[in-house]
Amino acid sequence: MVYLKDIPLETALVKLNAALAAEGLAGVLGVEEIPLDERASGRVLAEPVWAKLSSPAYHASAMDGFAVQAASTAGAGPATPVMLAIPGQSTYLDTGDPLPIDRDAVIPIENTEALGADGQPAEDVRHPAAIRIRAAVVPWQHVRPMGEDMVASELVLPSGRVLRPVDLGAAAACGQTTLRVSRKPRVAVLPTGSELKPIGAPVAEGEIIESNSVLLAAQAALWGAEVTRLDICPDDEEAIRQQVRAVAGEHDLILVNAGSSAGSEDFTARVVESLGQLLVHGVALRPGHPVIIGIVRSGEKPVVVVGVPGFPVSAALTGEVFVEPLLARWQGRAPRRPEVVEAEITRKLVSPAGDDDYVRVAVGDVGRRRLAAPLARGAGVLSSLVRADGIVILGRGVQGVSAGDTVQVRLYSPRAALGETIFATGSHDLTLDLIAQYLAGRGRRLVTANVGSQAGLVALGRGEAHLAGSHLLDPETGEYNLAFLPRYLPGVSVRVVGLVMREQGLIVKAGNPKKLRTLLDLAQPGVICVNRQRGAGTRVLLDYLLQQNELAPEALAGYEHEVYTHLGVAAAVASGQVDCGLGVAAAAHALGLDFVPLHRERYDIIVAVEHADSPLLEPLWAALSDAGLKEQISALPGYDTHIMGELIAEAG
Repeated sequence: MVYLKDIPLETALVKLNAALAAEGLAGVLGVEEIPLDERASGRVLAEPVWAKLSSPAYHASAMDGFAVQAASTAGAGPATPVMLAIPGQSTYLDTGDPLPIDRDAVIPIENTEALGADGQPAEDVRHPAAIRIRAAVVPWQHVRPMGEDMVASELVLPSGRVLRPVDLGAAAACGQTTLRVSRKPRVAVLPTGSELKPIGAPVAEGEIIESNSVLLAAQAALWGAEVTRLDICPDDEEAIRQQVRAVAGEHDLILVNAGSSAGSEDFTARVVESLGQLLVHGVALRPGHPVIIGIVRSGEKPVVVVGVPGFPVSAALTGEVFVEPLLARWQGRAPRRPEVVEAEITRKLVSPAGDDDYVRVAVGDVGRRRLAAPLARGAGVLSSLVRADGIVILGRGVQGVSAGDTVQVRLYSPRAALGETIFATGSHDLTLDLIAQYLAGRGRRLVTANVGSQAGLVALGRGEAHLAGSHLLDPETGEYNLAFLPRYLPGVSVRVVGLVMREQGLIVKAGNPKKLRTLLDLAQPGVICVNRQRGAGTRVLLDYLLQQNELAPEALAGYEHEVYTHLGVAAAVASGQVDCGLGVAAAAHALGLDFVPLHRERYDIIVAVEHADSPLLEPLWAALSDAGLKEQISALPGYDTHIMGELIAEAG
């Protein structure tokens, strides 16, 4: 039976909340008393903490100095010093010592002159016969009065507080020895799928490393749960049912990963319904719409089950939207509320009209503009989770936004990190990853958008990036990039800085089974190629080489099949989908493929002058002159760094 039916997110949450209330699961699951030590950090207070003791518990000296009656210092000045006898008029105290009952101020030792019994300067400044002062003090100066920090019976920490190290210090200082905290919710993560293999196991074609359980378990642990990761369960309805039944008694929440859609091997909904109540199967949410929510029973004990979609991005979003608020409720704390900033979206987005669309973005400041660059949106694109600085939510009824529109971004990254981001756009090159790693150790993030050389220059001209990578060949002059600057960057002042010389050629299967040696071989029957997207420098180079060899694009089977990176070309070849594609040698080497060199080219970075000398880009220029980084890049097959950091031209 097919159950999947999308309902609005709000409706799904109403159904869940009603079921939680009916089952007695709407609040804290339990309370436990724990010792007050460092292990309490991160726990959630179930009961408030009241001060048992005042802090300080007495009037205390705030300085090393001499306790006095403030009235006895009246009239003291540079020209009218006052002498105070010891012990009659002043008493030496260390910081924190109790203030004598007949004293009401402290004079710091550095503001006194120690005198001996003869009135001459004394060597022992802490135990003289008298002191001379040249400035008066007022009552309670340099004194910590009793209860200045906390007064006995005062509220120190409210319930619902996620305990920080400073909170533990305050609780200890006011006399507490134990804390009453909410019991950690117990969460089981059950990965399902006959194609899954555990981490570290060899993987054959058609098999997948099981990584979602690590992601989900880490999320739940971060949000305060006690987590159990279960072994992979095959796509077998009865096996899944037995696993859920087996762990239900010891857990409050079971996350069943994959099998949540409505396919022939998607069993989670049926399992939940057979063991309890199926509340939700399908939420109008992208990515992640095949979410399952239900309640199962272990004897009289109700247990929440969430069927989590199998794609990584969908799984992560399910955790953020459903699991985190649920764990927050069970611990008695407020759900996490990320900081929200406004930013300009860098490209047009089309959104399904009936769904809440969650779009992950990289965020950074370019000049005075804050930009949000959408990342790859596939539900299986795990790298988008790693690279995201935040998320933009396009609500139901919003069919998209245009480039330049202002959007609200819920931040994952600290706001301060946005000002440390270097936005790079344009052509893909493997050296950018090595540069990004170099910059990461020097307080900068390099965020790249692989849109092709032409689109990168256009984006630079619109002020949407600090720099663009480009290797556009001018067929008439044989020069790279310079001829294209007036066309794509009119009126924009830029610097053209050399990065690398690199080999472009045919990426072919290991052993080169089709014996491809020249571009003419691509026109042979049975040879299928892959191409780069329009505007990519590699696409321009291919068209140039085709023209040089008097070949029409139509002669190449697969010419219209486009990918966006050199590694994308290599992946298409490695998968067996195609026989070859034009790309760099390092991409072929990375995937164990062969490479047939055809052309040597120059790859430059084009930098807007307004950003070139900014402190933000200083570490980038250091990177381009770093001998160790050059050595790493030179080790890539087909790369030469002799132009790295060289000023090629200034334009505009």
